[in-house]
Amino acid sequence: MAVDHYENFPVASILLPRRMRRAVEVIYHFARQADDFADEGNLPDAERLARLDAFRDELKRIENNEPPQTTLFIDLLEIINLHKLPLQLFHDLLDAFSQDVVKKRYADFEEVMDYCRRSANPVGRLLLHLYDAVTPQNLIYSDKICTSLQLINFWQDIEKDFSINRIYLPQDDMAKFAITENQIALREVNAAWRDLMQFEVDRARQMMREGAPLGSILSGRIGLEMRLIIAGGLRILTKLENAKHDMFNHRPQLKPLDWLIMLLNSAPFRHI
Repeated sequence: MAVDHYENFPVASILLPRRMRRAVEVIYHFARQADDFADEGNLPDAERLARLDAFRDELKRIENNEPPQTTLFIDLLEIINLHKLPLQLFHDLLDAFSQDVVKKRYADFEEVMDYCRRSANPVGRLLLHLYDAVTPQNLIYSDKICTSLQLINFWQDIEKDFSINRIYLPQDDMAKFAITENQIALREVNAAWRDLMQFEVDRARQMMREGAPLGSILSGRIGLEMRLIIAGGLRILTKLENAKHDMFNHRPQLKPLDWLIMLLNSAPFRHI
């Protein structure tokens, strides 16, 4: 998983067959650049949204069989045609990035899930198209995995998100466990915080396990890639638990021993 920008994307891994790496790189660059428009630098919100709208205009040119005006979208058009990728999935990603600019709080888990449907799930669906493995059941598994990965990213980066005035923790969950925004600002880890975060970690882990069969359905190096992604997400959750949910002082990082554990857990005969 890329850790610097679009965290839920396996960026042209050496495990991927060579024929797929170019497409993965192009899709990743699209997602990373759009994500940067929403997150990076000190641009005013209006400028961030305008840059995302420029990406939408390029997608509309592709839809209307007009030539794109930028190198990125010329490359994107090539892989869209080659792999018959649905344009709506790219629109969904842009919608999620635009939402990040204007929406800073989420009332309940349903709102968070709706965001994940557009911010994370399109990535897995695009990969299934590249793998020529799109089936109704595989789409369900993929959505479970990608949503779980997005949630895991939220929980490990609570402090980072709060620094740009974003909280992805559902507001009703915070109220249920008597957690306030001031507690996040103070980086206060108490019993109530641990209870809240264990609740969120358990939910993400269950979702990942529900999607895990996809790692066995996909064959060869692609299947191993998927199993590693699943094992990596679960490993992050374990490290959050080991840190007693103090991601403020102990943000999880995957180290060489973690990668060995992930490889062992990615064997085809292992049940996650």
